[in-house]
Amino acid sequence: MSRRVSFVAFVLFALGVAGPVIAPAADAERPKAGPIAHGTDGMVVSVSRPASEVGVAVLRKGGNAVDAAVATAFALAVTWPEAGNIGGGGFMLVHPGGKGEPTCFDYRETAPAAATKTMFADGKASPRIRFVGTPGTVRGLALAHQRFGKLPWKDVVAPAVALAEDGFAMDAALASGLNGVVGRNPDNAELRRVFGKEGGRAKWKAGDKLVQPDLAKTLRRIADKGADGFYAGETADQIAAEMKAGGGLITKDDLAKYEAKERKPIHGTFRGYDVYGPPPPSSGGIGLVEMLNVLENYELKKQGRDSPQTLHLMIEAMRRAYCDRAKYLGDPDFVKIPAELTTKEYARKLAKDIRLDKATPSRELAKDIAIDGEGSNTTHFSVIDKDGMAVSNTYTLEESFGSRVVVKGAGFLLNDEMGDFNPKPGVTTAKGQIGTEPNQIAPGKRMLSSMTPVIVTFEGRPYLVLGSPGGRTIINTVLCVTLNVLEFDLPLRQAVDAPRLHHQWLPDAVSVEEDLLKQHDALEKLRALGHTINKTAAKQGDVHAIRRDGKTREYEGVADQRRSGWAAGFGPGDN
Repeated sequence: MSRRVSFVAFVLFALGVAGPVIAPAADAERPKAGPIAHGTDGMVVSVSRPASEVGVAVLRKGGNAVDAAVATAFALAVTWPEAGNIGGGGFMLVHPGGKGEPTCFDYRETAPAAATKTMFADGKASPRIRFVGTPGTVRGLALAHQRFGKLPWKDVVAPAVALAEDGFAMDAALASGLNGVVGRNPDNAELRRVFGKEGGRAKWKAGDKLVQPDLAKTLRRIADKGADGFYAGETADQIAAEMKAGGGLITKDDLAKYEAKERKPIHGTFRGYDVYGPPPPSSGGIGLVEMLNVLENYELKKQGRDSPQTLHLMIEAMRRAYCDRAKYLGDPDFVKIPAELTTKEYARKLAKDIRLDKATPSRELAKDIAIDGEGSNTTHFSVIDKDGMAVSNTYTLEESFGSRVVVKGAGFLLNDEMGDFNPKPGVTTAKGQIGTEPNQIAPGKRMLSSMTPVIVTFEGRPYLVLGSPGGRTIINTVLCVTLNVLEFDLPLRQAVDAPRLHHQWLPDAVSVEEDLLKQHDALEKLRALGHTINKTAAKQGDVHAIRRDGKTREYEGVADQRRSGWAAGFGPGDN
């Protein structure tokens, strides 16, 4: 077979699929693919159609949810370069299905050995390459596959190799993103060469093909050699050379010593459901469970989803959880985190402090923190297989397209995650800069994250799988959708589409999406309680979720349309 076969032909050949990757819908009411999809044997929902199709092809072959998640993650590194990555990091939450115990793979980036606590404290602009943390994605995906994968490693990486080598037709969202980043970086020759149309002299449009031969070579080394194809050998040499040329900190020794870790998830309960989220260094699991515990003390459903009282209580729960985030959370290998944060007793204490008639000024919650006067581009995907194994994965480059540093000759972007550390020790500002000790820079330390991949179970089996990008807004985006489903019984499509709000303790203001601004009466009552309301500058989050019907056992996948997205499912007879 020629190495230049089409992507679809490669997937069908490599995975043994007879027929199209996505089967035609049986009828208009039960689509198998699109922004919403249904299936009984598996489901993949991500921001990218080609990546979701890769994941479903792996499930059809007999791979499990982890095989499909690994394949989807590598495919997104090709088809969604602004956040899909091999040069970043993230968290993968896995429920093995049945009555098994969930686990979490932490592949968050780490500070290089040369990093110092005060390297960004002077407030002066630093070269973007100095913000690059040691990448964790490839090691994390390899660890998850080693623990749970059924198909050979090479088979789950191969579709991404084909996508990079043969190219794929981009959608409007990707074309716009590439045009934007190339246009904003006129002096970045390698970025323009790899991601610009005609080197940046022309504009991409929907339907254009993006071919990435350098990335294909890098991915092929990973397919052939496993994680060592990234952390050693030619790719490691290329990363080290890029660092040396640009004044970055990562060395070959940093790469060789990087370890992904398997950790116990954060566990909470809400209205009879079990909720699992990522542990520190992600703040997502603790933050979400703490907020749900607080809100469980109130009859929100009786008050109504969009009532001023419900919105007020959500804001107050957000305010307190984000204050605790600043006070206590960081890399658990470096700081001791109070166990009480996720207890019902602690939540009752917080709830008693909430006034129903008045907003709590954020400064009052942390009088011990002196107050003077995280990038939003991540991506999430959800996967479930016929046996009920579920994967919720969120990973990132930090800002959109990360550091904008493309490793010369390797074709991939590096993160700028060092910016997620607290830059100025001891300096916390009313505008939202945090300087508390738990998340200050140290060599080998993982920076605090807001990523919140979540799996909700009912009677021990996965019921809801979801997550989102969005920097510090992530936890609140996941809270909004989780409440929409578990508390307010909204259909999944409606739960994902509903307008969202966000409060992160500091700055002391509520950001709301434009559709929520239309509820003038509710917002005026919130202002009367003392809340400052701001329209968010962008749409909040990009949730890709799966829900399991308890009666029919059918899976429903919903892709958020705030950016782009594709749900792909299948069932009996679709193979």
